Amino acid sequence: MTILEHEIMMTEQLRRVPADELQARLNKFRAVMDREFPGWEIAIVNHKVNMYYFAGTMQDGVLVIRPQDEILWVRRSYERACNESLLQDIRPMKSFRTLAEFYQPLPAKVYLENKTATLEWQQLLYKYLPFASEAGMDSVISELRLIKSPYELALMRKSGSIHRNVLDELAPRFIVQGVSEAELAVNLYAEMLRRGSHGVARFNLPLGEDVVGLASFGKSGLVKTAFDGPGGTCVAVQSIGSAFRKLQAGRLVYLDIPCGVDGYHTDKTVVYYYGDLDQDPFSDKIRAAYEHCVFLEELTASLLQPGMVIENIYRQVMEQFDPQYENGFMNGGKFLGHSIGLVMDESPALANGFKGKLEAGMVFAVEPKIALPGIGMVGTENTYLVTAGGAKSLTGKPQPLRCIL
Repeated sequence: MTILEHEIMMTEQLRRVPADELQARLNKFRAVMDREFPGWEIAIVNHKVNMYYFAGTMQDGVLVIRPQDEILWVRRSYERACNESLLQDIRPMKSFRTLAEFYQPLPAKVYLENKTATLEWQQLLYKYLPFASEAGMDSVISELRLIKSPYELALMRKSGSIHRNVLDELAPRFIVQGVSEAELAVNLYAEMLRRGSHGVARFNLPLGEDVVGLASFGKSGLVKTAFDGPGGTCVAVQSIGSAFRKLQAGRLVYLDIPCGVDGYHTDKTVVYYYGDLDQDPFSDKIRAAYEHCVFLEELTASLLQPGMVIENIYRQVMEQFDPQYENGFMNGGKFLGHSIGLVMDESPALANGFKGKLEAGMVFAVEPKIALPGIGMVGTENTYLVTAGGAKSLTGKPQPLRCIL
């Protein structure tokens, strides 16, 4: 690193994860590992999101956690890792050979992130560190990330404030005749960046990183995609929207633009109608479906209370679901929302099969949406914090369907 590079790095306003926050996470990790895997000896964290969670940096390397210590081994960039992470023990590594020389004798079993570790990475690991066996620790990390600390919630509240300001208050000024889906999405994305959004949306997938989000007009929002959500557009890029589809009067405007601060996301969707809805031949159908989505969101939020079994929330809400919308609900999906934090789609989902109970500090995006054939997508979405007193929205409340004339 040159002197100039060092000066630039040191003068940047880095918002580092506090040392006591990192240590608290590591302590909780060890406690859960002791409970789930008594006698465990070594765990290796490699995925960048989990590296950030435990170490406060996303530099290339591994975090090796043992009952007695944790060491962040960095291949590149060691200097940046030292500047970003407040862990006490950070060391350079050239390859896994460095670890093989340090961790001798090897314990019999290693614990890894099986969901995100690539086969290539595992082969390199076993080449130099031939553990007799391995086991996954994804469930342990997922459990830890599910309940947010005051530090994490402060970031999510800031993200939610940006989200509410841009999508509820500023969006109407950008919804104008002739704007393209892509231009509208990018304009709103830029407004979030100006207010402090970190500018990406991470998902719980191997290639899980998006940027802008999605804007769609009318029927284009009905296109189904491989993404586990209700809307999408382009063949090659399943977000943003089309640069060639221009807004005309008589169209629904569906906006699902992500936001986040310092790694922590909130999720929000708003739908507007461009034109005079009273003149639309489908006005009654649009209003009824939209109002049903608002009802479903508010009902779901009312059930987000500590002690509630997650799948029971889904079932209770769906008992009130109007069956006329069954084919279009979530554009074929079977869920009401999802946990959210360091990635948009944390586990669990608000759906059947999730038998865990809610606890204070969990955060969920609630997003009931209905695809109306030949018309477009209606719905609403906000992010809610579970508290002892019930759910508190971080991103604002569902609004009546607003027309922009």
